[in-house]
Amino acid sequence: MKKNVLIIGAGAVGAVVAHKCAQSSDVFASVCLASKNVAKCDAIIDSVNKKNYQTVAGFQFYSREVNAYNTEDLVTLIRSTETQIVINVCTVFVNMNILGACLETGAAYIDTAVHEDYSVMNAPYPWYANYEWKKRELCKEKGVTAILGSGFDPGVVNAYCAYAQKYEFDSIESIDIMDVNDGDHGHYFSTNFDPEINLREIIEDAGCLEDGQWRTYPHHSRSMKYDFPEVGEHKLYLMGHDEVHSLSKNIPGVKTVRFWMGFGDHYLKCLEVFEKVGLLNHETVTTNNGEKVVPLHTLKACLPDPASLAPKYKGKTCIGTLIKGKRDGQDKELLVYNICDHEVTYADIDSQAIAFTAGVPPVAAAKLIASGDWDLKAMVNVEELDPIPFFERLAEMGISTEIHDLSANKGSSSNRVLYA
Repeated sequence: MKKNVLIIGAGAVGAVVAHKCAQSSDVFASVCLASKNVAKCDAIIDSVNKKNYQTVAGFQFYSREVNAYNTEDLVTLIRSTETQIVINVCTVFVNMNILGACLETGAAYIDTAVHEDYSVMNAPYPWYANYEWKKRELCKEKGVTAILGSGFDPGVVNAYCAYAQKYEFDSIESIDIMDVNDGDHGHYFSTNFDPEINLREIIEDAGCLEDGQWRTYPHHSRSMKYDFPEVGEHKLYLMGHDEVHSLSKNIPGVKTVRFWMGFGDHYLKCLEVFEKVGLLNHETVTTNNGEKVVPLHTLKACLPDPASLAPKYKGKTCIGTLIKGKRDGQDKELLVYNICDHEVTYADIDSQAIAFTAGVPPVAAAKLIASGDWDLKAMVNVEELDPIPFFERLAEMGISTEIHDLSANKGSSSNRVLYA
């Protein structure tokens, strides 16, 4: 039986989710796109309609207004739309409200990042322990499926680890998640998704698990260079990130889990100026004329909308997981990764590759819940699930899975495509 889906959030990633759900009308009976700004929802639905996807007869796609900070409003929406699967691509500050609404109604819950709260910024690791993970027993008790962090990173990179653990390694010692964008959008400065989240996470201290110990470093204080398939060598900086927490718990025996992001010198210089003049401050300040503003919100309003970057974006992204460990008593090292082309994703659904890689995976997760493969009636992170059907659904929607084997033949390397 086909399922009704509710998408909450109408940003660049929400648009990707909407398009991919429309392309999956054989699985979903209806899709409701909801946001506090229903006009943005309607604009996305219009963009979907212009693509003229061959949808199954009877498929419905419509919009609704919702205040995602209001759990009662969310419960009413879920019930009135007879929603069975909720895809949360709204701001992470409402995760717990949406999860609570799913627990109240029995709808399955999918998100792409961990909940955050301004009152406890820079909380000790693991962040999940402060919010989502506290609801695990209640999800099990109520039989509600909740799949956490099902974007790309976190999400697909977690599935890479699950695959490696099951099929490639006897034991895993270290995991380094690496994310680089070799593209150019033509603007002087822009973030690739919500600036409020993107900019703030970059200037937070970088936390990681190293040699079995949780450690924290000042932002941008640790870097390395890595030569990626297709996109070449890039400089990467250590950052704190969601998947570091869950992988450290769910991959047995792992001693090191780190996240690295690629940044160019120009981007970092702009970021330094924003930080030094106070534009990254999320606290309210009062201007000379008495107006109260949040500097980070003001900066966000001045920057290009991430959804507007797609038409001019050129180049590719490479996101992968470098995994080291043992197989048959020998050292083994693999990079499991994806290459995504900005022009290819724009031709498909009018999206840039970064939003594409974040938005396709939760739709794949929703399809697996609908089929029963991932409908576990419990709360899980992606690495706790079977990665093979996930890779298959991703490939069907434009995200390949490849392996660069760095341990083959004593120092040489080889590439193989798992799913494309």
